[in-house]
Amino acid sequence: MARWIGAFLVMLMAACQATEKKDGDLRATHLACESRVEPLGIDEPYPRFSWWIEDESGARSVRQSAYRILVATDRGALAAERGDLWDSGRVESNATYGVEYGGAPLPSGAACFWMVRAWDGGGRVTPWSAPASFATGLLDPAAWAADWIGWDEARELAVAAADHPDGLFLPPPRYLRREFTAARAVRRAMLYASALGIYETRLNGERVGDDYFTPGWTDYARRVYYDTYDVTSLVRPGANAIGAVLADGWFSGHVGWGRKRDHYGDTTRFRAQLVLEYEDGTREVVVTDGSWRAAAGPLLEADFLMGEAYDARRAMPGWDAAGFDASAWSAVDVTPAIAAEIGAHPGPRVGEVATFTPIAVTAPAPGVHVLDMGQNFAGVVRLRVRGAAGREIVLRHAEVLNPDGTIYTTNLRGARATDRYICRGDGEETWQPRFTFHGFRFVEVTGLDAPPAPGDFVGVAIGSRTPPAGSFECDDGGVNQLVHNIYWTQRMNYIDIPTDCPQRDERLGWTGDAQVYARTATYLCDVQAFFTKWLVDLADGQRKDGQFPTVAPLKVSGSDGGPAWADAGVICPWTIYEVYGDRRLLARHYEGMKRYVAFCAGRCREDLRPPAEFHCYGDWLNIQDETPKDVLYLAYLARSTQLTARAAAALGRAEDTTHYEDLFARIARSFQDAYVGADGRIAGDTQTAYALALAFGLVEGENRARAEQHLLRKLEERDWHLSTGFVGTKDLMLVLAEIGREDVAYRLLHQDTFPSWGFSIAQGATTIWERWNGWTPEAGFNDPGMNSFAHYAFGAVGEWIFRTVGGIDLLAPGYDEILIRPRPGGRIGRARASHLSVHGPIETSWERDGDGMRLDVAIPPNTTALVHVPCTVTQAVTEGGGPLASVEGVEILGHEDGAAKLRVASGRYSFRVE
Repeated sequence: MARWIGAFLVMLMAACQATEKKDGDLRATHLACESRVEPLGIDEPYPRFSWWIEDESGARSVRQSAYRILVATDRGALAAERGDLWDSGRVESNATYGVEYGGAPLPSGAACFWMVRAWDGGGRVTPWSAPASFATGLLDPAAWAADWIGWDEARELAVAAADHPDGLFLPPPRYLRREFTAARAVRRAMLYASALGIYETRLNGERVGDDYFTPGWTDYARRVYYDTYDVTSLVRPGANAIGAVLADGWFSGHVGWGRKRDHYGDTTRFRAQLVLEYEDGTREVVVTDGSWRAAAGPLLEADFLMGEAYDARRAMPGWDAAGFDASAWSAVDVTPAIAAEIGAHPGPRVGEVATFTPIAVTAPAPGVHVLDMGQNFAGVVRLRVRGAAGREIVLRHAEVLNPDGTIYTTNLRGARATDRYICRGDGEETWQPRFTFHGFRFVEVTGLDAPPAPGDFVGVAIGSRTPPAGSFECDDGGVNQLVHNIYWTQRMNYIDIPTDCPQRDERLGWTGDAQVYARTATYLCDVQAFFTKWLVDLADGQRKDGQFPTVAPLKVSGSDGGPAWADAGVICPWTIYEVYGDRRLLARHYEGMKRYVAFCAGRCREDLRPPAEFHCYGDWLNIQDETPKDVLYLAYLARSTQLTARAAAALGRAEDTTHYEDLFARIARSFQDAYVGADGRIAGDTQTAYALALAFGLVEGENRARAEQHLLRKLEERDWHLSTGFVGTKDLMLVLAEIGREDVAYRLLHQDTFPSWGFSIAQGATTIWERWNGWTPEAGFNDPGMNSFAHYAFGAVGEWIFRTVGGIDLLAPGYDEILIRPRPGGRIGRARASHLSVHGPIETSWERDGDGMRLDVAIPPNTTALVHVPCTVTQAVTEGGGPLASVEGVEILGHEDGAAKLRVASGRYSFRVE
């Protein structure tokens, strides 16, 4: 009987499929696994899949009604429409992201292929998507057979700090190698590698991958990541050689201020496991162990803060190939195991993101050439030179110039930021540093015997490969330059972690900077995987009592983040959940959010007033408008409590939701009782105090209206300039939009006198300055002890630009429901913005035409949008030349706040206001 039922179901399914309408215009595209494209070495036995639904026909109201996923061990199975690892079957759901694999737990080292098809609400079905792939890493710790190896003698080769011209101790990187034999033809070869330090692997004379600074920065005492590479094409039958260059990196190199090194240890280590799968089905594993050999080489020193030095006369041709004579090399030092947990790196790797050629070359002194790359960026210089053996080319890096045209390096503090290349003297030579980076626009070159020719020096920008996700353009060049500056400041500082600055002796993952800027970051790039990684660092730094640190990974600075800094432990997970709908990430950090709120509330006095003593940086770098620290404490405690309540609701924790909502209400009352006067004046009477109270919902009713007027008064007192620091700037412009004073926000946006965003642009800035007054005509450079010209905190205004000028925002996590609400103003007569959401591209384009306006909108399939079309009356709005009432996909909701309010289905629309 069961057999007959089964046969009937098969016939029924076949009949249903036969009547499905396949449409070549409807497609499933942009497949991703764990928010990355074809990742290798993921540590998830139940990975999550995502895709876009695209309809090239231009149809509106396209929504997915069902999907089917196939996961297989090879492409052949997919070609036969067979998922031997998992066939989800047809699932009635509109989910297109965060869809979890539902087969048996995936094993270590599994090569997997998958594809998806989807149905829309009208019964149309997409063709199967193009196959995508992913591979699991070494999920089982027992799968690791490799030892940790190094060469500790290398430290003895370093010039003693007392004798070093800069007073530095800089041991050379270690060169490690061994040979092995591949007995038969190789079907698949996978390399798993890690380090206490940073490494580059080599196989048969070729570099493995194109990543930098692997395996990334973590708290090495707790966690070390590994990387996975498919090296099948590099392994050959017979003799092979594998090698690695091991540098100090964050593990034992200089980190932070004070020229201190060896923060995690002084014995760098490398670990690698090469798994060979032969065509006949057999398997062999080549590991790091005592058979490896070690030596020093042409790399004399390599340090993030100090720079890199390479002596080409000491090159060892073929050291990473089979047959090289390594008889003089030393035995390696072996550490069988370490205490830290090892896992696959969950984020995007660091790599090259752009190149720049000099736009000008000057000679401020004989034999000194200064190259202007035209853009401040983080990276290195690739050089091409000819010189006699022993000629030394020295590159010094700086963000800005002194008045006499020489490079300004005083603000680098203890960072030497100098690279050296010593010629071998046999013709044209090229070189590029591999184990350092600098923040710079200008390069001083000495050691040349002639002026540099075009192409001799190329700037190579380095950053985490976070895919670009947003664009903005308008008819105001200053605003366009501001967005450009924000983007490049983000690129410079998103290097495995969100750093504060890329040039001086700091480069730490400051939590306050990260949280105020996180939402802007999501507009410009896809940072889901990037924050997935960094939030682990932040969780690792959380104290047992619940407090989050000042920086993550926690090193150099303190474990007590204080208001606005520690709150990154709540704000950042919530931001990533909101933008990407990443429920798993939110769930993983939820308990840490709760512990933090409990810690802050538990420290308060009985009336929920801040404790008598607590650490707080204040409204960092404000312009003589200091907000009381207890106001900041309670305002941010309220904000984190409010977001924890929302997280509880999103995760279905009803009891927690009620608890945190009640706690927020109590904190808000305490704030009002303690800091809000009867006239709405807030303690401190600062722009930041009003901005936070209004943004976080801490004033109500008449007092809210009064607080709004006080904020405007404070701006007028500064002649319509802001005075906010890192904390207040993020919310100031958003609050002005919320209270309907876009006119004031645009006035701030267009300011070009100090202090303003436009002021730095008027001075030629190509990135965001740390200080509003990093340089002024009256005072010159500010305090060099803290004066970065690439600091993204004040770039948080990018969120307002995308939300208010571009008009793109979200109403539901993952942009399931979109808000389109451009608010034209100021000198801007037209603007265009786009954002690549997890559903696909969201686009807006508007232009003012006298009293009229055109607004073009693109809403991706599987979403809806609330669109506000600025107008005096709804009847003045047409779409595609026709009245709104007759337009497919548009529902008229009314008129509100000077705009027609419309519910819009997916598709493209062109609204016109006459």
